[in-house]
Amino acid sequence: MSTEAQKVGWAALLKPAWFPALAVLVGGVLLHSMNVLMLATVLPSIVEDVGGATLMSLPTTLFLASSIVAACCTGYINAVVGARRAFATGALIFGLGALVCALASTMAHVIIGRFVQGFGGGLLAAMAYVLVRSTFPEMIWTRAITLLSGAWSMSILFGPLLGGAFATYGNWRGAFYAVTALACVLAVVAVRALPRTLTGHGARPRVPGLRVALISAAIFAMSAAAASPVATVKAALFLAAIGGLALMLYIDRRAAAPLLPRDAFSFNTMTGIGLWLALLISASFSPLQLFVPTFLQVLHGLDPLAAGYMVAGGSLGWTVASIVVAGASPRWVARLLVMGPLAMAVALFGLAGLLPLKPFVLSIGPIILLGIGIGSTWAFTAQRVMSGARKGEETVAASSVATVQQAGGALGAALAGLIANLAGLSGGLTVADVTAAAYWVPACFIAIALAATVAGIRLTRTGAP
Repeated sequence: MSTEAQKVGWAALLKPAWFPALAVLVGGVLLHSMNVLMLATVLPSIVEDVGGATLMSLPTTLFLASSIVAACCTGYINAVVGARRAFATGALIFGLGALVCALASTMAHVIIGRFVQGFGGGLLAAMAYVLVRSTFPEMIWTRAITLLSGAWSMSILFGPLLGGAFATYGNWRGAFYAVTALACVLAVVAVRALPRTLTGHGARPRVPGLRVALISAAIFAMSAAAASPVATVKAALFLAAIGGLALMLYIDRRAAAPLLPRDAFSFNTMTGIGLWLALLISASFSPLQLFVPTFLQVLHGLDPLAAGYMVAGGSLGWTVASIVVAGASPRWVARLLVMGPLAMAVALFGLAGLLPLKPFVLSIGPIILLGIGIGSTWAFTAQRVMSGARKGEETVAASSVATVQQAGGALGAALAGLIANLAGLSGGLTVADVTAAAYWVPACFIAIALAATVAGIRLTRTGAP
C-alpha cells in the first residue's frame, strides 16, 4: 500500500458520489454469500415438504460449482456485455434461480434452482471486484475491498436470520420469494448506480468450454470424495480433482483469452503469490462454517440457532479486524500478511484442543481469532493481486480474487469432509465419533494455515505495489 493510500480515510470512500455504486456492490456480494447459510436453515423444512433427503448435499454442491464456473467466466462475460450489464444480469439470474426454488415441487427442482442461483451469484461476487478496480482510484481499493469482505463475513448473521424467520412459521418458500424480490431490486438499482462507462470493448472471445468443464468436474470429484464411504475412493477422487484443476491452469496459461492471470499461482510475482495466499486462507476458514456448528450441537447440546450464532463470532472477528487495519502503514501491511495466517494456525490449534472440552465458551476465543486472522489479511491480499496484474490482465486479475476465494472454500469443504469421515463421522453423529472429528478437522487444517503464512512471507519479499 502506498503512503498516499495510507493517508486516505474512510470519508474518501463514503463520499456521496460513490456511495450508490458502493452500496450496490456490497449488496450483491451479501446477497450471494448469505444464501449459502440461508439454505442450511430452511433445508430441513424443504425435505419435510418435498422429500429428497438423500439429495440434501446437492443443492449446496451445485450452487458452489456453478458459482465458481461463473466467476471463472467473468473476464469473458465482461468482454462481451460489459461490467455493469454483467452485474445486473447476474442479479436477475440469481433471482430467477430463487424463484425456481420457491415454486419447487420436488428436490430436483430445488437443485436446478440452486444451480441457476449459483451462476448468478458467481457473477455478482466476481464482478464486484472488477467494478472496484474500475470505479474507484487505487488509493481506496483496500477500503472498498474491506467492505466487500465484510459482506462475506456478515452473511453468517443474515443468512440464518432470513431463512429462520420464514422456516419458523412453516413458510420456507417465502425466503426464496424474498430473495427473488431483493435480486430484482438490486438489478434495477445497479443499472442506475454503476458507471455508464463500464461497457464491453466489443471483443467476443471463444467460450472456454474445456476449461469450464475441467473446473466443474473437479468440483464434482471433490464433493464425491467427501461423500464416498471408501477411503481409497476418497483419496483417488480428491487427487483427481487436484489434477483436473492443475490441468485447467496449464491450459488456461496458454489460452488466447485466459480465465485467470497468466502468472496465477506463480511463486515469483505479486499476483501469483497473492492468489496462493487467497486460496490457502479461504480453505483454512472453511471448517468453521461447515462443521463447527455440528460439533457444538452434538458435543455441547446447543440448538442450531445458538450454534450458528456462536460461529458468527468468526465473522464478527473478520469484519472488525478488516475495518481496524484498513488504514495500516506499509510496514504494518507487510506484518499483517504474515501475522494473519499465523493467527489462523493458532486458532485452529485452539479449536482442536478446546472444542471437545466443556464449557463450550472455551471455543469462543479461537473462533473469533480465526476470523481476525483472515480479516486482517484479506483486503491487502486482494489489493496486491490487482496491483501486481500484468498490463492487459487487470480485469482478469480483479475477477480472479472471487474465483480463487470460492475455489479455496470448495477445496477446504471437500478436504474437511474427507477428514471428518475418516475420523469416524461417516458412521453417524455419535458423541465418540464427533469428538474425534472435532479434533482432527481443525488439527489437519493447521498445516494449510502455516502454508499460508509462508505465502505471506514470500509476498512481503516480492515487493509492495
